[in-house]
Amino acid sequence: MKLSLLQRKSLWLYHFNSGGCNGCDIELVAFLTSRYDPERLGVQLVPSPRHADVLVVTGPVTSQVAPALRSIYDQIPYPKYVVALGTCACSGGVFADCYNVLGGAGEVVPVDVKIPGCPASPRALLKALSKVVGVSNHGGNTSPE
Repeated sequence: MKLSLLQRKSLWLYHFNSGGCNGCDIELVAFLTSRYDPERLGVQLVPSPRHADVLVVTGPVTSQVAPALRSIYDQIPYPKYVVALGTCACSGGVFADCYNVLGGAGEVVPVDVKIPGCPASPRALLKALSKVVGVSNHGGNTSPE
């Protein structure tokens, strides 16, 4: 995933919960608090997929929500990125053998970043998005410019 200089200034997230236990949803909300302060990277949650740069998917994808997930993915303008947050969004997790579960988000939309964990930690999401926007662990810019 490579971002231009202008895109590195901010990433706007749209969250899609496709089901599951909601553990990763709680961790996503924790990530948005002042403890992790994602706004210092320009990261914020937006209410519309038409304003988003990144689609964050949590939970296993079921046959019922697959068309909605695809529709939301199609509404996000290019360039767009998809983050599968949690083991369920990556592979279906503990729900993978259920009759109505298709698997992870990659079964319906192309996934750029997979963050495993049950639930995935806010730090893992922060680290992944920091790499996307070009910020090192020490706060410096990792871009060669």
